[in-house]
Amino acid sequence: MTPAQPHDAQQLASIASEVAVAAGKRILELRRGGVAVAASKSSEVDIVTEADRASEQMVVEALLAARPDDGVLGEEGAGITGTSGITWVIDPIDGTVNYLYDLPAYAVSIAATVPDTAASADGRRAIAGAVFAPRTGELFEAWQGGGSRLNGSPLAISGKQQLATALVGTGFGYTAERRTEQAAMLSRTLPKVRDIRRSGSAAYDICSFAAGRLDAFYEHGLQPWDYAAALLIAREAGATVIGVDDTTAPGEPGFFAADAQLVGELRGLVLGA
Repeated sequence: MTPAQPHDAQQLASIASEVAVAAGKRILELRRGGVAVAASKSSEVDIVTEADRASEQMVVEALLAARPDDGVLGEEGAGITGTSGITWVIDPIDGTVNYLYDLPAYAVSIAATVPDTAASADGRRAIAGAVFAPRTGELFEAWQGGGSRLNGSPLAISGKQQLATALVGTGFGYTAERRTEQAAMLSRTLPKVRDIRRSGSAAYDICSFAAGRLDAFYEHGLQPWDYAAALLIAREAGATVIGVDDTTAPGEPGFFAADAQLVGELRGLVLGA
């Protein structure tokens, strides 16, 4: 891979895509030999597999080989402080439980980010990113100002503006406390929309929303690696993405994505405002 300048967003997206596809192919190979659960995190059902760790190691090594001055933040523990101003935020397998059960909705997510407290709750803004779903062969990618694409074809959100006929994506956490909160949100939302979908991978769901397969998406409890790349892909597809209020950026407290005319109504419904 050819090293890029720190803020050459299109080149950063190319690196993200190349590395995500390579890691995705590797986790498919590992899956054929069976899945070894290595540990649990927030609860006993929130698992880490040996493939998660192998994928993260592969991604980190590839990114730093291409751009040795960059930082890295990975779900499975990678934490490197760089000097270039770019931090790669990575999820080596988003949808690990799907991977365990051999369900197709899991993905490798990689985003190149810069500091920006207004862009997301974790204080970072993605300027390039890729999400690769190896079981389906779908590569979602975007760079700042360049639009978003699925396997090379431009993406656009559905543009749905009526909540009652909106197909809405969401997800759930792995602790009883978090699920209790999410159940209350779901009980408010489900009667007022067309239906709810949940694939088990936030990155894949947000990208599906960007592709017009869902009309909106919300979730409480997302972590930076869950949404860093997908948030950019959705925004570049025309989405408006907001947090729990007008002073809070989207992220762990709340993530709401929809058409600009719908997103505020969705937030109000989910939060009971």
